[in-house]
Amino acid sequence: MTDMLKITDLHAEAGGREILKGVNLTIREGETCVLFGANGSGKSTLLACIMGYSSITVTKGRIEFKGQDITDLPVDERAKLGIGMMMQRPPNVYGVKLCDLIKASSSDAEKVLADANVFHMDRFLDREINVGFSGGEIKRSELLQLTAQKPEFILLDEPESGVDLESIDLIGRKVHDLLYYNAESNDSRHVSSLVITHTGQIMDYIGAETAYVMKEGRIARSGKPFELLKEIREFGYGE
Repeated sequence: MTDMLKITDLHAEAGGREILKGVNLTIREGETCVLFGANGSGKSTLLACIMGYSSITVTKGRIEFKGQDITDLPVDERAKLGIGMMMQRPPNVYGVKLCDLIKASSSDAEKVLADANVFHMDRFLDREINVGFSGGEIKRSELLQLTAQKPEFILLDEPESGVDLESIDLIGRKVHDLLYYNAESNDSRHVSSLVITHTGQIMDYIGAETAYVMKEGRIARSGKPFELLKEIREFGYGE
């Protein structure tokens, strides 16, 4: 397998404060990785940095996607290359209907919109994006948008947070489909992904090969996902 994402000595700051302090990370083609870490360790900042959000400033290091240096590319260029993200707390988008965003981001929008009921989102298509949505509804909306985009590399920031047990099952199954199933060809696919989780619930639905622990802006350790999760539950993140 070739490298899908390669991060080398990445330093980044937000609000004038250094958050990432030398991250090194490689994710190979078709690989699903889980990212653990205490609040404030830099997990969400890392995903935002990979996606290219303007709130994060890279001060040192390099981000490569499929061999191309994307360190200075804007968000839309990264999305066109095949990177997609489900944010933990996406903003409300006033004046833009969910259906219009789907139409703008997909070459197969009509099929995606026709299948919105699978995500329980058909009644939200004519509403402004995220406005008045519950936690679970926002997550399902984000997944519908990712389905329309069809990215090759998916960033998921705590996909199970803020949702009830019924919603986590639906979200988990749709995340699995995004990573491993191509509905168009009724065949398997292997999308690369990096998934932040605190609870580990999403791991029941995805076949993560590797887990990493972030601490103080760096990757502190790696291991098998369920083994690391067990250690974290028993001993915490350590000193």
